[in-house]
Amino acid sequence: MERRAFLAATAGAALLGPALAEVAPAALPADGASRFVEANGVRLHYVVVGAGPAVVLLHGWPQTWLAWKQTMERLASRFTLIAPDLRGVGLSQRTPAGYDKQTIAADIAALIAHVAGGRAHVVGHDMGGKAAFLLAHLHPDCVERLVLVDCLLPGTENMDAAHGGAWHYGFHMAPEIPELLTKGREHAYITAQIRAWSYRKTAVSEATIAEYARHYATPGGMAAGFAFYRALPEDARLAASFTDSTLSMPVMTIAGRHGVGARLEEAARRQARDLTAEIVEDSGHFVAEEAPDFFCDRLARFLSA
Repeated sequence: MERRAFLAATAGAALLGPALAEVAPAALPADGASRFVEANGVRLHYVVVGAGPAVVLLHGWPQTWLAWKQTMERLASRFTLIAPDLRGVGLSQRTPAGYDKQTIAADIAALIAHVAGGRAHVVGHDMGGKAAFLLAHLHPDCVERLVLVDCLLPGTENMDAAHGGAWHYGFHMAPEIPELLTKGREHAYITAQIRAWSYRKTAVSEATIAEYARHYATPGGMAAGFAFYRALPEDARLAASFTDSTLSMPVMTIAGRHGVGARLEEAARRQARDLTAEIVEDSGHFVAEEAPDFFCDRLARFLSA
């Protein structure tokens, strides 16, 4: 049923208008470039800027590569920043399946092989953080250092709203209903989600939200976003198989006090042999945008250690 619904939602997606064929030059970081690559059988879009060690930046829901623009502008003099649109999001190819984080991790491993010489620092937020965590377990040779940003590791989410869990898990995972109820309201829904999860309510600008919504409102855009949630049970089963495994690379967790708080550090400590943990006091879920100076300072220190 979910596959049929996705195919119906994405019908005509190949006929997207020219407005979504490329990144508007004004949206790019200074000296940044928008590029495409075939990786793991899917066409991925990414933005790259800077010089130095490669850092791959993985966004979450309901975002695109643009979530990292401030980070890219601040750190371009020290690192080569590579920010892809995840499968199905932004200008990357939409597929009827493959939104489990094992497949997303394989996408990113192939991206690193193509554009970063096979090894890079990896930074992941939200859904991108879940994929980064599995990438570090499944493809450790391509991860120099791992940074997990305000995410809950697969299997540690509380999806039971009746017992303190977040309501949106069940809504996003339900087949067909979220697409039906958000159709034509994508901008309003994405705005509501971002504002609810932010501590600094205006940190993510209206223009940035409009750019996110512009992509998710295209045919199949919301279906792809919800597919990341629908894969969570599968992600949790895979992560459970790593219970007795350890991550060999240095790991940093950085979370908003008003986001996931200490829960990320607590979960990561069970598997990371070398862990640095940071809490951003005046931030919610969108740490890189709510506290860009603090975030970039701690990120640069960790990646340069």
